[in-house]
Amino acid sequence: MTMSSTTESATVLSGMYAAEAEYLAAGGPGEASFDLLAPFFAPDVVLHQADALPYGGTWRGHNGLTRFFLMMGEVWESFEMVEQEFLATGDTAVVLTQVRARARATGRELSFPVLQAFTIRDGRISEVRPFYWETRAVADACAVPSLGL
Repeated sequence: MTMSSTTESATVLSGMYAAEAEYLAAGGPGEASFDLLAPFFAPDVVLHQADALPYGGTWRGHNGLTRFFLMMGEVWESFEMVEQEFLATGDTAVVLTQVRARARATGRELSFPVLQAFTIRDGRISEVRPFYWETRAVADACAVPSLGL
């Protein structure tokens, strides 16, 4: 673990979050091109989402991330990263994000923390592991209400 790799990890993540903001401002999933984000992710990137979430599962590569962002756009009407804290140590970085979001299916607004563990390899994000405090609350807020048939 060296100071230069720690600085590189923080730089990669800062750049990725700035590109993500630009991506969302340009219309986000289905409207903006993933090309804004692609330089920050390794071609073989792996994103692990909790299975209990509506967008749960393992997403692989740039095509997988493109599909993931499309799914997020279907689930969330808005998804704002309100506050973030970064801790980078070598090739590993952790970001604690306070999220404010509104679910499309129910219109419910939530505020919740997400802790993301990143692996940075060769100047690109190679793996992402988000941890939600309450996956059930997120899943419930996004669930389409049953018609009671």
